[in-house]
Amino acid sequence: MITVVVVDDQQLMREGLAALLGMLGDVEVLGTAGDGRQALDLLAARPADVVLMDLRMPVMDGVEATRRIVRDHPGTAVVVLTTYTDDESIVQALRAGARGYLTKDAGRAEMAAALRSAAAGQSTFDPKVSDRLVAALDHLPPRPPITLPDGLTAREAEVLGLIARGLSNQEIAGVLFIGAATVKTHINNAFAKIHVRNRVEATRYAADHGLGP
Repeated sequence: MITVVVVDDQQLMREGLAALLGMLGDVEVLGTAGDGRQALDLLAARPADVVLMDLRMPVMDGVEATRRIVRDHPGTAVVVLTTYTDDESIVQALRAGARGYLTKDAGRAEMAAALRSAAAGQSTFDPKVSDRLVAALDHLPPRPPITLPDGLTAREAEVLGLIARGLSNQEIAGVLFIGAATVKTHINNAFAKIHVRNRVEATRYAADHGLGP
């Protein structure tokens, strides 16, 4: 059973979502909250597997709430559910640690799939969000072919390049359409091969070897 907290400042929306999710056989809605502060209070009393999070709310918005949930409740995944698909909203949510990003026109099947993926440690993004992430990559200047050093795989080199561009693990997962756990595995393998201990050293390595921006 996947336990969920629904967070939205509109009462009708959060009650509707709670009722909708309650119809799923493998989902239990533990409670609803009207802002990020209430969500944190709910999680402090009873941890959940996933928080379905709105972005624009009073008292504490969804980005700050996501950041604190990821920090204080690492076992809880956050899936953003919002009307906003602009680049700034997407980037802020991913940097805060959101594991998924859906728009409010998503159907029950999409929401169910996103909740299940998040609970399993995977990422799910609305097609509009994925398109924006891909478009952002398309605007990066092309780089000439290179021979990969130190036994790096193509994916490990790709991850190092994205680290050098300042992307977090969650952002890298979204760009490459892989899970955050897979990103972490690639980072650990790459760091071991190139003998670095942190992202600063990895960024310097990437720049020195033509992998960075």
